[in-house]
Amino acid sequence: MEDNIYIIVAQTGTNVAKAIKFFTKKPYNHVSVAGDIELSKMYSFCRTYRYTPLPATFNEEIIGEGTLGLFNNIPCEIYQLHVSHEQKKHFEKLIRNFHICRNEYSYNILGLLAIYFNISWDRKSHFLCSQFVAHIFNEIGINLKKKPCLYTPEDFRHLSDAQLIYKGELNDWHNRKYLGYSDNSSYSMN
Repeated sequence: MEDNIYIIVAQTGTNVAKAIKFFTKKPYNHVSVAGDIELSKMYSFCRTYRYTPLPATFNEEIIGEGTLGLFNNIPCEIYQLHVSHEQKKHFEKLIRNFHICRNEYSYNILGLLAIYFNISWDRKSHFLCSQFVAHIFNEIGINLKKKPCLYTPEDFRHLSDAQLIYKGELNDWHNRKYLGYSDNSSYSMN
């Protein structure tokens, strides 16, 4: 039996996101993961409060709320990744564990420098958004080309098993229903 996990790479308009984009020169500098095609809840390591970059830790992201509610234009790409039923159950278990132990984790600020200089540095209980998603994938048995601590949002755009199903504005994602989008078709908006 096959299931899906969804990868969302995006670029918000926060000052931190703009600074990261300046240094990386990449179109997207944030990544989240979701268990359902509706993206009713996305999970990532990001700011806890809407207007301040710190504190930051494991958080649920909801389209149109929190930081994602601050911007009318959030360019994104959404990828669908086929996983086994067992992998999906393990994914859900890991997400529950991150929820339960949320206060034990924090954002890996020093990891930004390590990744920029391509230095492999695992910090227990500290994650960047991309390190978190790579950690989850590694734990559920998805083959990664490098260590999770070295993953960037850009790397998720090039996963061989991930299929691009949407490119456009994140807030428009829920407007796609009138176009007849289903889990078995793809929709791209340019």
